[in-house]
Amino acid sequence: QVLLVESGGDLVQPGGSLRLSCAASGFIFSLYRMTWYRQAPGNERELVAGISEVSSTNYADSVEGRFTISRDNRKKTVYLQMNSLKPEDTAVYYCNTVIGTANYWGQGTQVTVSS
Repeated sequence: QVLLVESGGDLVQPGGSLRLSCAASGFIFSLYRMTWYRQAPGNERELVAGISEVSSTNYADSVEGRFTISRDNRKKTVYLQMNSLKPEDTAVYYCNTVIGTANYWGQGTQVTVSS
């Protein structure tokens, strides 16, 4: 079955950096777009960044220039490098892929940006 497992979340000070990872299994990873979303308390889940099967990327305006999404098809892993973190980046970060009509999510990893 499809499985997405996020890791790398932590407590970090404003201005700091983190790298999130999402390890995928159960499908042909290289054929599918991968996306990072986040959800802060009281807010709807929002798209952060996406990367296509040919590594074309897109970002939310709020993270453009600070976050970088990448993928390693051999390791079946997608990454989110987050720099210049701000308190408003605090959220649970989720990995996502869509296969056919099915939407798959990981369990999420908590990122807290606070001094």
